[in-house]
Amino acid sequence: QVHVVESGGGLVQAGGSLRLSCTASGSIGSFNVMGWYHRAPGNQRELVAHITSGGWKNYGDPVKGRFTISRDNAKNTVYLQMNSLKPEDTAVYYCLAVVAGREYWGQGTQVTVSS
Repeated sequence: QVHVVESGGGLVQAGGSLRLSCTASGSIGSFNVMGWYHRAPGNQRELVAHITSGGWKNYGDPVKGRFTISRDNAKNTVYLQMNSLKPEDTAVYYCLAVVAGREYWGQGTQVTVSS
């Protein structure tokens, strides 16, 4: 069993920054993928970014150049540094851990960007 917990959401003005953290605990194994998705009201859940335990990264087009994903494998923790935030980044951000082909989701953290 894998447990995923996010932290770091909040309210920020447009142009500001936030840093999200997510820690996975349990039977993580030596290889896994961790990442972030977000869902705005009325929209589908969309990829923000993900990173493998080997360090390969992938970003959704809307956040390229503004957001940076990183991870600390020793802590099974992934970070999302969000810069130059826009009102359209407002959403619930969910952390995902993929371990041995199974998906484990966090409860989500709200990010609100005011104009």
